[in-house]
Amino acid sequence: MMEAKPKRRIVTENGDTGEDLVLATLIGNGDDVGPLVRHAFEMGRPEPLVHQLKNVAKKKEAEIEDLCKTHYEEFIVAVDELRGVLVDAEELKSDLASDNFRLQEVGSALLVKLEELLESYAIKKNVTEAIKMSKICVQALELCVKCNSFISEGQFYHALKTMDLIEKSYLKLIPLKVLKLVIERRIPVIKSHIEKKVCSQFNEWLVHIRSSSKNIGQTAIGLTASARQREEEMLERQRRAEEQNTGGLGELAYTLDVEDTEQDSVLKFDLTPLYRAYHIHTILGVPERFRDYYYENRLLQLKSDLQISYAQPFVESYQTFLAQIAGYFIVEDRVIRTAGDFLLADQVETMWETAISKIVAILENQFARMDSPTHLLLVKDYVTLLGTTLRQYGYEVGPVLDALDKSRDKYHELLLEECRRQIVTAITEDSYQQMVIKKEADYENNVLSFNLQTSDIMPAFTYIAPFSSMVPDVCRIIRSYIKGSVDYLSYGVNTNFFSVLRKYLDKILIDVLNEVILETINNNSIGVSQAMQIAANISFLEKASDYFLRHAAQLCGIPSRSVERPQASLAAKVVLKTSRDEAYLALLNVVNTKLDEFMKLTENVNWITEEMPQGPHEYINEVVIYLETVMSTAQQILPMDALYKVGVGAVEHISNSIVSTFLSDSIKRFNANAVSAINHDLRVIENFADERYHSSGLNEIYKEGSFRSYLVEARQLINLLSSSQPENFMNPVIRERNYNTLDYKKVATICDKFKDSPDGIFGSLANRNTKLTAKKKSMDMLKKRLKEFN
Repeated sequence: MMEAKPKRRIVTENGDTGEDLVLATLIGNGDDVGPLVRHAFEMGRPEPLVHQLKNVAKKKEAEIEDLCKTHYEEFIVAVDELRGVLVDAEELKSDLASDNFRLQEVGSALLVKLEELLESYAIKKNVTEAIKMSKICVQALELCVKCNSFISEGQFYHALKTMDLIEKSYLKLIPLKVLKLVIERRIPVIKSHIEKKVCSQFNEWLVHIRSSSKNIGQTAIGLTASARQREEEMLERQRRAEEQNTGGLGELAYTLDVEDTEQDSVLKFDLTPLYRAYHIHTILGVPERFRDYYYENRLLQLKSDLQISYAQPFVESYQTFLAQIAGYFIVEDRVIRTAGDFLLADQVETMWETAISKIVAILENQFARMDSPTHLLLVKDYVTLLGTTLRQYGYEVGPVLDALDKSRDKYHELLLEECRRQIVTAITEDSYQQMVIKKEADYENNVLSFNLQTSDIMPAFTYIAPFSSMVPDVCRIIRSYIKGSVDYLSYGVNTNFFSVLRKYLDKILIDVLNEVILETINNNSIGVSQAMQIAANISFLEKASDYFLRHAAQLCGIPSRSVERPQASLAAKVVLKTSRDEAYLALLNVVNTKLDEFMKLTENVNWITEEMPQGPHEYINEVVIYLETVMSTAQQILPMDALYKVGVGAVEHISNSIVSTFLSDSIKRFNANAVSAINHDLRVIENFADERYHSSGLNEIYKEGSFRSYLVEARQLINLLSSSQPENFMNPVIRERNYNTLDYKKVATICDKFKDSPDGIFGSLANRNTKLTAKKKSMDMLKKRLKEFN
């Protein structure tokens, strides 16, 4: 190679072109001449390149020849060596052929073994694959068996989870199309079977929960009733503490709500079938269908529960009816609180509106049919318990309470009529005798309990009360009426119902009690003792009206001090006072009628007697005895003001009777002896009036109005007729001082009848006393002047 380079330079130097040199260099270096060839053909001049390549080829051949010449000997030696190699190669070939034969003999057996081995490997692979496929099938079948077992045991959730596992993890891997197809076909069937089974169990639960709703409602309402009773007892203790002015009022007030019963822990009912059914339907992908199914069936149950049987009286079935409704909605509340989004609040609201409208309609209809306040109150109490119970669960019970409020007047009408019958019985069966109380317990029950005592000191027993047995009997009736009214008004729409109760209390006292008393008073058959006892009874009933108002306030939780003000008293108190005055008038009418029977002056008095009377007439003793009896009885029974009215009325009537008798047309004339006799009678009455006025203690109260002062007209008339100078009547000063109650016309009429000498044949011839003559002249003068005056 070192010797070839100079030869290249020789070629170059021998006239080679530059292009040939470049091409030769590229070929010598082993570079790619492709670009040059491409370029020559692209230029359309391949001939120069072919020429250059030929030149290069020639130059290479010349170089080879030179090289061969240079290494000829070496080449010969190499050829010889090559021939030796060929010999060796033949030998080697022979050896190789021999070895190949032997190898073929050995290799054939090995190839058989290899084929067997490869076949074994293929079988193993197939067996492994078959085992794997079999395991998948076995596992799938085991899951199917397990699923069937779960279904037979009722464990549907586990069965569905197993089927879900089969579908997601095994169904695609099952190599057997038949098995895969069978499983694919059975899965929907099994799901449908599970759904039917779950629905069947759920339907059983629907029946069970409906039958249990009554017990659930009764238990819940019972808990509410117990809580209400505890609260009422607490309020009662608080009221007693207030009445006794004891401390700890704040503590009592704060302990009302300390005990709070958790109804959920007491009301135990199983919602598991519902949860399970909903969960399974959710897994099945049809939760909406189950929600609709539940809502529709429960709504049908509700509508069925809201139907009542008219074959059975409502008062016997209302508790079952209302407890069933309460239990129904307690269940729905538990469902909506514990079942997630299973039940919508709007659905429950729709069910409640359906129920509330039906309940209100039933209550209004049944209340209109009832004729017993007790029955109406029983239903009302249970309805309020229902309302309180369901309000705790968030239900709006206002319409139910409004229905109760609408029946308020109906209840009070029934209650009023019932109390009217009792009051009429108590009054008509009254003995009108003072009540005899022998025991302290009877005194507390009949007197102290109604604040009827006349003294704060406990009396000695046996105690004669100033009223008859009618008073405590009526008080008990009114008290029961107040209790019945409070029971109905409590727990209703209005929490502050005292004003309503007050109106109803006035109604029974005015429209019932007062009317019955007035009917009794206006009965012409009553006697003096009856009239007097009725007047006394009214006085105590008037006093008891303050107790009724305080009792009503206490039951309503109103402080007693708020109703103890005078302006807070009942309107009935004024009405009873008026009736008491009516009773006094009736008493006076009876007394006056009896007095008229005793007196009968036109029959008992000889108006033209010739004898000078030595004393009063006999009838006046009977009058005094009668008045003594009346006043003594009145002093025991009636209050002092009534006693005073009775005394004043009696003596005033006697005075009026005397004057009226003188004016009577049946008395044509009278003489001085008759006037003297009447004067004796009048003095007896005056003495009696003074004695009773002072002995009864009325003189300490009515200092300027004694009984005698109401006899003044009769006294002034008798004084005028007995006067030696009757003409002084016309003297204004004397008349104002001595005869101010006498009327001119009455005096004129009476004086015309006055004849100071008796009729007789020899009357005019009788010797007359000078004094009598002067008196006669004076009387004649008075008659003359009265005529002139008139």
